[in-house]
Parts: sequence; structure tokens; C-alpha cells
Amino acid sequence: QVQLVESGGGLVQAGDSLRLSCAASGRAFSSLAMGWFRQAPGKERESVAAISKSGGRTYYAASVKGRFTISRDGAKNTVFLQMNMLKPEDTAVYYCAAHTPAYTATYYLEADDYEFWGQGTQVTVSS
Repeated sequence: QVQLVESGGGLVQAGDSLRLSCAASGRAFSSLAMGWFRQAPGKERESVAAISKSGGRTYYAASVKGRFTISRDGAKNTVFLQMNMLKPEDTAVYYCAAHTPAYTATYYLEADDYEFWGQGTQVTVSS
């Protein structure tokens, strides 16, 4: 089992920044490929960003590319999502997810690829 705990959400204004954190436990962090998803009211859950277990490969949805950065810190067993230039359309519940076992240089894009999920953290961006 892998436990994931997200933090860092909140209410901000358009143009502001937030950094989400997801602390993982229960398995070796280095074995986990990680992803961030979000779900807005009335919409399906969508992939936002993903990172390989090595950290060497990353993916971003077109809607966030250039504004969001995913990273991981092995010493802290934590994956981060730095969100800059936030827009009202970024408003959603953000979820962290983990996949194991993972290939070294592979990130995963589909929700069905991930076995473990955090509880979610709300991000609200006002205009």
C-alpha cells in the first residue's frame, strides 16, 4: 500500500501562485511514478502533470504547460506541483496519484494507470 497526503491548496486570485505537495509513504518513493490530476465540478478527472520515477521525464497537459512545474524530492518522499499564473479555469480539486512498479523513464497519463490516490486538495482561483 501507498499512502498519499496532499497539501497546499487554497483560495487565490488570478495570476497568483500556489505549490501543492504530496507526501508518499508505504513504499520506496524511488519506485513510484507520480502524477497530478484535477477534477472541476461537473467535469471528468483530467491529467495535469506526471513525472517518471527517476524524475527524468515529465509531462504537462497543454492547458498548464509553461505555468505548472512538477518535481520530486527523494529525500522528502514528496512530489510537488508549482502552479504559477493561475487562472479561474484552474479551479478544481487536485489529486496526487502513484503508480508502481514503474519503468525508470516512463510517466503515466491515464487515471487507470494509477493504483494509489490522495484525498485531494481544493484549489480555487478567483477572477
